[in-house]
Amino acid sequence: MSEQLIEATSFIKQHAVPDVKLAIVLGSGLGTFADSMDNAIELKGVDIPNYPVSTVAGHEGKLIFGNWQDTPIAVIKGRTHYYEGYTAKQVTFFVRILSALGARVLIVTNAAGGVNRRFKPGDLMLIDDQINLMFTNPLRGRLEFGEPRFPDMSDPYPKKYRRLVEDVANAQKIPLKKGILYASSGPSYETRSEVRMIEKLGGDAVSMSTIPEVIAANHAGLPVIGISCITNMATGISLTPLSHDEVTDTAEQAKNKFILLITGIIEQLGQSKDF
Repeated sequence: MSEQLIEATSFIKQHAVPDVKLAIVLGSGLGTFADSMDNAIELKGVDIPNYPVSTVAGHEGKLIFGNWQDTPIAVIKGRTHYYEGYTAKQVTFFVRILSALGARVLIVTNAAGGVNRRFKPGDLMLIDDQINLMFTNPLRGRLEFGEPRFPDMSDPYPKKYRRLVEDVANAQKIPLKKGILYASSGPSYETRSEVRMIEKLGGDAVSMSTIPEVIAANHAGLPVIGISCITNMATGISLTPLSHDEVTDTAEQAKNKFILLITGIIEQLGQSKDF
């Protein structure tokens, strides 16, 4: 464990946070889930040693520890992005913190642009795989968090957890798309030519986050469930210019079915023998 990670986790433990079994990253406009947690202890990222502070409007940059029913949870409310000027290793530091605190599963969520023309704004997409074209990797450089040097990425979103999410969505009658998440570094939205390229490469949705987090989690041995909220159609598919307001407005409209899906996943994980 790196010295920076020891400092961060020691600070968090001083605040009597409960044990962590499940960790959730809440994407743009999806932060209201944190309000449903019991016995919440809220820590600001700016107060945690070595923690990269979010500079994006609507991203509060908080770690919230509490319970949902009987499951101890840690929530990241407002992630930090690579485009803010941090390194990929810095923006995934919270993954190392959550793993060190005992998390057994990580749920990552995001607001994403729809590239698959069968999608529409407001859809939820179960992430099946990913394409990293951010031209960076959080594992680049010295091994601060131990081996492996070359981690396998053949199943970054494990099949058994994808099946669990599909079962929950079916039981709750929540329409759920499946697809491949493509990531670019941002912060500008993609051009129509770049979107055509993403289509040809096989991407169904495009994000400016998440993929570095999944790489770090995979390296740490932390299984990942990934869910995107399709908040807009990408440039060249959408008939109107893109804006961050559109992203947050659509996420707000989709929050009820998103929360229903997340709470159903938590219930199923809580009943699992290996959780």
